[in-house]
Amino acid sequence: MVTRIFDLLNNYRKNFPDKRDAFAKKGKDEWIPFSTEQYLTYSDYISYALLENGIKKNDCIITITNNRPEWNFVDMGLAQIGAVHVPLYPTINAKSYDFIILHCKPVAIFVSDLVLYEKIAPLLKNHPSVKFVYSFEKIKSVAHWSRLLEIGKEAESKLKTTLLAIKDSIQPDDLATIIYTSGTTGNPKGVMLSHNNFMSNVLASATSLNLDSSHKTLSFLPINHVYERMVNYQYQYKGISIYYAESMDTIGDNLRELKPHGFATVPRLLEKVYDKIMAKGKSLPFLKKAIFLWAVKLGQRYELNSANGGWYEFKLKIARKLVFRKWQEALGGNIKFMCSGGAPLQVRLERLFWAAGIPVQEGYGLTETSPIISANQNSYPNVRFGTVGPVLKGVEVKIAEDGEILARGPNVMLGYYKNLELTKEVLDEDGWFHTGDIGCWEDERFLKITDRKKEMFKTSGGIYISPQEIENKLKESPFIDQSIVCGESKRFPSVLISPNFEFLKEYCKRKKIPFTDTAQVIREEKIRDRIWKEIEKTNLNLDRPKKIKSFRLVADVWTPESGELSPTLKLKRKVLKNKYQLLVDEIYS
Repeated sequence: MVTRIFDLLNNYRKNFPDKRDAFAKKGKDEWIPFSTEQYLTYSDYISYALLENGIKKNDCIITITNNRPEWNFVDMGLAQIGAVHVPLYPTINAKSYDFIILHCKPVAIFVSDLVLYEKIAPLLKNHPSVKFVYSFEKIKSVAHWSRLLEIGKEAESKLKTTLLAIKDSIQPDDLATIIYTSGTTGNPKGVMLSHNNFMSNVLASATSLNLDSSHKTLSFLPINHVYERMVNYQYQYKGISIYYAESMDTIGDNLRELKPHGFATVPRLLEKVYDKIMAKGKSLPFLKKAIFLWAVKLGQRYELNSANGGWYEFKLKIARKLVFRKWQEALGGNIKFMCSGGAPLQVRLERLFWAAGIPVQEGYGLTETSPIISANQNSYPNVRFGTVGPVLKGVEVKIAEDGEILARGPNVMLGYYKNLELTKEVLDEDGWFHTGDIGCWEDERFLKITDRKKEMFKTSGGIYISPQEIENKLKESPFIDQSIVCGESKRFPSVLISPNFEFLKEYCKRKKIPFTDTAQVIREEKIRDRIWKEIEKTNLNLDRPKKIKSFRLVADVWTPESGELSPTLKLKRKVLKNKYQLLVDEIYS
């Protein structure tokens, strides 16, 4: 029975002992595979080595790395000795690293390369708890992870019985990991998850994954994030080969080269794929362009279960052969499964990808729920566009009187690390976790998210505004990359917009509008007028008091690196409002 994270190793040993590519990473010119045997052996060696170095149950160990097979060897090595894995984003700032190291007091830190080591090295003098630093790439004066394999191999005969006893002592509800949330406001919170939090989610969601041990997947979302980590465990449970992308910039190349059967993604990446396809389609010669736009328009009307009738299905068959076949080829040509989470997925994109024969399964959850609460599956009738699907087996959901979604089940966290007061704010006495999301039911079984409770605000006229709903609609425009709706306690809602500058370059070229840099182009009256037309399209579907009355364009591209977005590409509202306070004041002056 798989109830603890390291039980996945026994599952490999029993069901996939001869797998040659349990994992793979890209070398200089080729993919380097790691077999089941290597996975089992390396995990044990790391457990022995850590025990030999005096690391014990409940000690915290931090990893800061890109996606790579070695992460899994360390993850399992830690799980087997009851150590607490604290995986961190490689993109957060030194201040956040300093806070987290002080908060959880790790005994050891693993880093992937010199760049990351140099980010944390100056901090270590203030953190005496850190006894060891290891690296996955070779760094001068830092112990390479392969040294642990050597130590572990030497210590195996001495510690084999000890390791077995420790593993037997670890219970499913024991603390396995602390995952620090992105921190869109204030300091990160340490979410404590048990072995069973993860494994209950893996077992309940694996039934909807229509891949098996003959298939391979591409992993590119940060593996330290609860979403990609759980999906990786899910792949391991089913014996699916996991290939790690070289970087976020090489995803397209890796997809075409590997031809994987599935991957996990976030809506923002699908939006970028769509934008590139649309830009390419609109630059085609007249006849091909007309066929392309006809197929897209047809795809936007797609309904499940052939609900549009035989004539529509006949036209769709032609569209797939002439146009959508190339969409599939852009993703490698073998995609059977894509799961999307982390933020709302635009319904038009959902319809289009399904129309193209590429099913996208949108799900919903939080770090505190390990993460899946509900998810669409890849076949009718267990999927509904515009919703996040049916609730996962074993999980309970109810809608509170104020519309907040409450969840209860084996996937709900143990609590926030060293913060009982905050834990009590979100976990009530009956075990219900208060998600902070507002939602409702469709047909009494499909969960629909409408907004974040804390993000909703009232205008001075007492009208409630759901900014996320408006922002998501605005992002359907190819002219708009990101937006944030403002107007709390003001007379009307307004919006700050970071345009899609790549698209604007092409647009300006076609329309003979000057484009020297981002600061210049947002001052162009023709550009402001054109983007206002996109805002008016959104306004058509809004009640009069909720319509956007004013806007400002900004010259900045919002990214996690520049600080406006979290690592999971969510808006950092507090950061944005502080950064653009003068613009907001100008709107309402």
